[in-house]
Amino acid sequence: MFDVDGVLVDSYPAYRRIWSRWATLRHLDPDLVWSHTHGRRPVDTIAVVAPHLDADTEYRLVRQIMAAEGDAFPVYPDAAAVLSLLDGHLWGVVTSGRTPTVMQRLRAGGLPDPPVLVDSSQVRRGKPGPDGYLRAAHLLETPAANCLVVEDAPAGIEAARAAGMTVIAVRTTHPVRELTAAHHCVDTLSDTVPLLTDWLNRVRPVAPEDPARPLRR
Repeated sequence: MFDVDGVLVDSYPAYRRIWSRWATLRHLDPDLVWSHTHGRRPVDTIAVVAPHLDADTEYRLVRQIMAAEGDAFPVYPDAAAVLSLLDGHLWGVVTSGRTPTVMQRLRAGGLPDPPVLVDSSQVRRGKPGPDGYLRAAHLLETPAANCLVVEDAPAGIEAARAAGMTVIAVRTTHPVRELTAAHHCVDTLSDTVPLLTDWLNRVRPVAPEDPARPLRR
């Protein structure tokens, strides 16, 4: 399983501009707001940093600011090669974003549709709660203990660990000292390849005669 932002999609610069703009409009400290965004649903971030505001209303404003960023959300150059390793295996993404936005960015970058996608609307608790990863395991019909997760943020690592999964952290958005809860920590997505390959060699691939699995949500 993969997180999206900071793992498959290089969204850090754009999201920093978006949240800084929103914080300025609401007379909040941009650095404080930014520190609460990583790996969390936007509504959860807003509820923490601005409890006096209506989170749903503010999220609509954040999405308006996001729309102005256009296509400033490229996939990482190594994402396609890493995902190509998963042919014949079950995989999915667990994201704090929304399915239409996530799919648009993945497809724009030439990445395959994930067989399973769990977004922020499908769970009661977002990351660091384990709900998203547990739901993905259920959709993949795989025990949580047999799942390997690639994350970039402490909240996502905490979520996957709470779900009972093994976690690889990529150091794309956070320093190593903030990722110590992961089982493994690497610099880039490409650096996960030896770990992913070893994991895949120890699990049963989807049989060739199995029907293609549609995107499950």
